[in-house]
Amino acid sequence: MNGTVLVCLDKFRGSLTAEQACGHVVDGVADAGGRAVAMPVADGGEGTVAALVRAGYEEVRVEVTGPTGEPVRAAFAVRGERAVVELAQASGLDVLPDGWLAPLTADTCGTGELIRAALDRGCRDIVLAVGGSATTDGGAGLLRALGARVTGASGEPIGPGGAALTGAARVDLSGLDPRLALARVTLASDVDNPLTGPNGAAAVFAPQKGATPRDVAVLERGLRRFAAVVAEEIGRDLSGEPGAGAAGGAGFAALAALDARRTSGADFVLRAIGVEDALREASLVVVGEGRFDEQSLRGKAPIGVAEAARRHGVPVVVVAGEVRLTAERLREVGVVAAWSLLERAGDVDTAMRQAPALLRAIGSELLAHAPSTVTQGVRP
Repeated sequence: MNGTVLVCLDKFRGSLTAEQACGHVVDGVADAGGRAVAMPVADGGEGTVAALVRAGYEEVRVEVTGPTGEPVRAAFAVRGERAVVELAQASGLDVLPDGWLAPLTADTCGTGELIRAALDRGCRDIVLAVGGSATTDGGAGLLRALGARVTGASGEPIGPGGAALTGAARVDLSGLDPRLALARVTLASDVDNPLTGPNGAAAVFAPQKGATPRDVAVLERGLRRFAAVVAEEIGRDLSGEPGAGAAGGAGFAALAALDARRTSGADFVLRAIGVEDALREASLVVVGEGRFDEQSLRGKAPIGVAEAARRHGVPVVVVAGEVRLTAERLREVGVVAAWSLLERAGDVDTAMRQAPALLRAIGSELLAHAPSTVTQGVRP
């Protein structure tokens, strides 16, 4: 097969970053005498800033407060007056100390500090990219870092985290950084969940952050209370808005207090890194992530690339840690072949441990396998 292989992988969570995963596949294509270009992708979660920096944005690193109060080094991406703040850099699961989960107390203060640092640089177009959060605090920490006050019945500031929100009696937004009034804030998220209820931040996402059923009930009460006091402050209830439940409710804080508009995180990143232009030079596109399943088809970055490739008439293959879609389902979305690291390795531990070698081996096979019909687990 002639032409360029465009490798657009998202992260393989717990194993490889998007950039690392793409690099191993590119190396494999080169082993086979082909040419490949790495274009790591993200959907607003982990890897968003890295993808933008690779595309020409400036990386700015600062020290902020981590989700459990410890200092962390975090980065945001800048181009002109635009700053892209990746919540996961400051308040994500990946920056928890030693992976220690804190579902009731993890806080988004550091994300607010990143936004403040972007304002300090003169940025007035703030994109808040959310995903991969360790928090379920409704974005209260983010707002506190920007000057808001969240207080209890006695007027004392409440503590960090979602559980503390059960004691919230008032939110005062009058102290918000005045520069925010001159800025445009965009919430980049592909999560359309509301803040509360059976499809809300606590019920759906908190268990992934270590919450027990009892914790979920506490967090739900806290988010409902926080939504009520925010509604009293701004005169309307936005807790049911699509995206309010993103990143443990940080989406709600952005929508309700920062007057953010919501856009697709994946679409934003793909536009910003220039996927459409890259496709004009490609003869094959590789998409994938740690697990490629039905969730991947709901606005995630890999499927966004696949849809763009179809518009350009470029064939698409999937390379993933695990492929949970049938060949028929893959064919429906335009995928002509799929490789699964899990199928090749035999078990999850081996697949994760040997992911670099497995991806490189698959990369070396891509030029020899350009099928017109879907096959899974392609082998030489």
